[in-house]
Amino acid sequence: MIDQMNALASQIKPATAVSVPVVEAKGLGLTFETNDGPVHALSNVNLTINKGDFVSFIGPSGCGKTTFLRTIADLEQPTAGTLSVNSMTPRQAREARAYGYVFQAAALLPWRTIERNVALPLEVMGFSRTDVAERIHRTLELVNLTGFEKKYPWQLSGGMQQRASIARALAFDADLLLMDEPFGALDEIVRDHLNSQLLELWARTSKTICFVTHSIPEAVYLSTKIVVMSPRPGRVTDVIESTLPKERPLDIRETPEFLAIAARVRDGLRAGHSYED
Repeated sequence: MIDQMNALASQIKPATAVSVPVVEAKGLGLTFETNDGPVHALSNVNLTINKGDFVSFIGPSGCGKTTFLRTIADLEQPTAGTLSVNSMTPRQAREARAYGYVFQAAALLPWRTIERNVALPLEVMGFSRTDVAERIHRTLELVNLTGFEKKYPWQLSGGMQQRASIARALAFDADLLLMDEPFGALDEIVRDHLNSQLLELWARTSKTICFVTHSIPEAVYLSTKIVVMSPRPGRVTDVIESTLPKERPLDIRETPEFLAIAARVRDGLRAGHSYED
């Protein structure tokens, strides 16, 4: 009997983790019609982003990084190929409030306090006062802004304003967070601090994050996957899976493993002629 049980056990394979696609682009293209003729912003983009991924998009200015983010958010409509968000069309995902969007500028309303800025999407979506208050408390705590609820945006530093913007995007608890170069205008010290805080936030919430950046160190430090894009028309020239551990102190950027990934990103940008006009 024991021999039979051992034989049966040897035939049972351990369960493997199943990747759940959150964003799927197949042959995606987008062409803008202008008075000067068509502008080909994206061309034949094929990409899958799975649940829990932290994906950074890097490439030269005008390569379509932000445009791709905007197609996910249904702010731009593709002219070729297909795109799904949580197995829905981008429009259906937008109507289902399936994502939060963090812009390059914090875009906080100056006449509203921080708590009322965070509350804005919740008010639009019709949450009860009790639920709004609980969500404000929870999200401000997540971004370390507890105690600043009654402050106005102009009373906060640039980094704190961006954290408030992130809290607003998190307030209705969407699984997908779209971030369009949110730390690009901040100095290096503040940027490093917010990078660390964003990683902690991602670990605590298990959100799927799509993050646009021009910084190679930032992309490597934050990401589980780095998408390298070519100049216009934007194409995916490389997808780099990070081998770094999930917990990343800032000094990991000095390690050979980190520098090797950064070198591959840099090589991918050179191969795409990102340094040429």
